Amino acid sequence: MKNQINETEIHHAFKNEIMKMLQKDSYARSLGIKLVDLGEGSAIAEMEVKNNMVNMHGTLHGAVTFALADFVFQAACNSYGRISVGLTTTVNYMAAGKLGSVVTASATEEKKNYRTAWYKIRVDCNGELIATMEAVAYRKESYFVPIENGNSKKDQ
Repeated sequence: MKNQINETEIHHAFKNEIMKMLQKDSYARSLGIKLVDLGEGSAIAEMEVKNNMVNMHGTLHGAVTFALADFVFQAACNSYGRISVGLTTTVNYMAAGKLGSVVTASATEEKKNYRTAWYKIRVDCNGELIATMEAVAYRKESYFVPIENGNSKKDQ
């Protein structure tokens, strides 16, 4: 019988390494997105709205809002060190971020099983909810942190 992998232990043993991997995201870095917190199936990130991020109306472009939401989704679904990729997202825009403001996104895992996981993402600007995202991730069998026989190498 295959050993059961304790993903909570994997998260805690490799949290720093997982955060370093997430910080390698060159697109997120180009937007100035900063990972603030990484939990088990959760993440918080923020960015400042700059001139190159606004649309013709002078407010935060929806694509940049999506990029921030997508980054925390990526962080949350990969927080166990298991390779996970997005399957679907649904975004609802309610308001726009303002130039010079700090926009914050938070992702929360609603449920996960062996192959899929479901997340809710919230994007806020100056205390106002500006967007929500519902997202589904596909969880591959591989881990991007070193595990052996269901345990992290750090535990051995």
